[in-house]
Amino acid sequence: MMESSCRMEGKFSIVTGANSGIGYETALGLARMGSVVVTVAKDRGRGERARRRIIAASGNPHVYLEIADLSSQRDVRDLAQKYKKRFPRLDVLVNNAGILINTLRKSKDGYELTFATNYLGPFLLTSLLLGILKKSAPSRIVNVSSFAHRFTNDFDFDALDMNQVSSPQSYTQSKLALIMFTYELAKRLEGTGVSVNVLNPGLVRTNVGKDLTGFMKVIAGVSKLFAVSPEKGAQTSIYLASSPEVRGVTGRYFYKSRQKISSKASYRIADWWKLWEISEKLTHTSIEQTAKKSEIIPVTVPYEEYVRH
Repeated sequence: MMESSCRMEGKFSIVTGANSGIGYETALGLARMGSVVVTVAKDRGRGERARRRIIAASGNPHVYLEIADLSSQRDVRDLAQKYKKRFPRLDVLVNNAGILINTLRKSKDGYELTFATNYLGPFLLTSLLLGILKKSAPSRIVNVSSFAHRFTNDFDFDALDMNQVSSPQSYTQSKLALIMFTYELAKRLEGTGVSVNVLNPGLVRTNVGKDLTGFMKVIAGVSKLFAVSPEKGAQTSIYLASSPEVRGVTGRYFYKSRQKISSKASYRIADWWKLWEISEKLTHTSIEQTAKKSEIIPVTVPYEEYVRH
């Protein structure tokens, strides 16, 4: 097992969406390595039950729970503030929480719920925790995307008023946005000791699609017949959070713990900047740049250079 070869005593980790599925297994894996783990869940009852199970299975008593709805910007701000008051450092941030629905619903802030949860929440949480991540460097940010990002050829900026977008489309857009955010953030964090990578966990049996209805629910049910367990699905998250093999590696996309090529749309550098600016406006925040735009050399190799090799 990966946990036996990596130790994380003295490290502090946050895992969002940790009450079940990939998030639960990721938190369990990090706890087994000795990390202090702060789990984040929307429901206190399910979150507390998961926390106790992780402690029992790992033998690590240093597992804590914070309650936050990642679609609520107020909750995300409260989460970041509470963490910084309670804990001295942050070595690993795993942005894992995500939802998949096929009815148009809005967040408390008035944004489409899927996009707010899967992308705006992680963008805001990361921005609010960058200071402590930099102070704790070398530190790592791990973003959990999906193979579904390949189902869209372009990022639809015109749909970001959250009224034109359907939820299945919003899911693919949110997962593409998370990859674009990773690549842009890696550029801006160059030289800080904070790495950021993104992954596709594969087709995993989780509760992500539990609120689907109609034909989408049928498709989701059938797809689970071919899915891997959450334990297997979490291995790449655990690898990126802990492995010495990826120390200093940043701005990359992984699948099955190996660097891969993400979709062509994800490598449009101009779109990274545009999405970044819009994200700051939608979350009413600003992430400090470490260099001027003209001075930044992309960490991520453009798509065309990947496919040449």
